[in-house]
Amino acid sequence: MRRTVAVVADRIGWEERQLIAVAPEFGLHLEWVNDESMCLGPPDAPSLAGYDALLVRSRSYTRGGLIATLAEATGIRVLNTARAIHICQNKAALRTVLRTAGIPVPDFRLVLSRRDFERCLRELRPPLVLKPVFGGMGRRVTLIRHADTAPSLYDYVEDLGHAFEQACLVEPYLGDTSTRCLVVGDELVGAVEFAGDGTDWRTNAALGNRTRAVAHDPDLRKILNGVVSELGPGIHGVDLFRTPDGYVVNEVNHAPGFRALASATGADIPSAIARHVREVLA
Repeated sequence: MRRTVAVVADRIGWEERQLIAVAPEFGLHLEWVNDESMCLGPPDAPSLAGYDALLVRSRSYTRGGLIATLAEATGIRVLNTARAIHICQNKAALRTVLRTAGIPVPDFRLVLSRRDFERCLRELRPPLVLKPVFGGMGRRVTLIRHADTAPSLYDYVEDLGHAFEQACLVEPYLGDTSTRCLVVGDELVGAVEFAGDGTDWRTNAALGNRTRAVAHDPDLRKILNGVVSELGPGIHGVDLFRTPDGYVVNEVNHAPGFRALASATGADIPSAIARHVREVLA
């Protein structure tokens, strides 16, 4: 029996098109549903009628978790779970959950005010990274190279209109190379290294960084197993830095882009995701 799955997103990108195309091979039919048009609330919300599951790929840092929570309450299957999405959307919450479970994360300070910011500058030495608690794709992530420029930089944070936007993390700068792992279910499908090209210090596929496949070493697998243990099996883009003491988990993305990773590794990621969806619905 063919299962129908709603791909919940604000737009259809390359990844969503690949998933929709491969779905019939796994007994699935995927349809795009705009995450701005679902009007959830009642247990029998019309926008959920006819779907066996929701695959949440919203790029919004508010809509994804809200939709997952309300949809789950109706009894429909949601991938990833609402709990996992909420944790991944909040960098402070994610790091706290992982650190409490013994999974290594970078040192950080939560900054909610200028007083917080001034104190963390006394506790941590530059170079430092200032990043929003809610956000992705490398946007508004700033490198603080010198303490004397930090106060002026924080002026821009204070000028943002909402506390949601002003909530930030400050953490040590760990270099211009990071590792992205794509986990589907509890399987590591592929791992790549992102490196800056000399024009932008940030490491992020969305910024066009240099990419190369890396080996799936045991230390990496151990940390990823811990992440899956805490968040549950799902579709996770796990970003890590390698330090002298080993890997630390920087972020986990609940709706990861995978075009660069698929190109670098040759992994058939759409099929891996479709297979996982089929197994969840079995």
